[in-house]
Amino acid sequence: MVDPYERFLFVLCAACWALALAHFAGVVSLAGRLPLSLVGLYSTASASGWLFGNVYARRRRRLPPPLKRRALLLYYLGPPGMLFLLRALAPESDQLAAPLVPLWALGVYTVFFLVPLTITWAPGGAGRERGDRRQR
Repeated sequence: MVDPYERFLFVLCAACWALALAHFAGVVSLAGRLPLSLVGLYSTASASGWLFGNVYARRRRRLPPPLKRRALLLYYLGPPGMLFLLRALAPESDQLAAPLVPLWALGVYTVFFLVPLTITWAPGGAGRERGDRRQR
């Protein structure tokens, strides 16, 4: 039931989480490897939130109800590992100047992840007015 690209994606996300947590625990020093601006990080957060929100919204239609919650956890909590890793790669002076940036990036990701899930479509299909009862 899991597609090969999903398996690859989740392994990649787990590796990003492992590296980010190893950096924050002090096991590995990643600071200064990628001088990414805050605009770049927040743009990545919004784009990945929108992408994974849409993928999950499409994927959940085909899943049985017990698997929907598991898939939600994987699609929601997996990709932010990349955001935390990107922030861990920033210069140490930038990390110390703004320590809450990863949480803000997670907030941006969450907002854009939830947009496709909260859009309700008209029961008659897209493009129809509410009072329009014509059949196609």
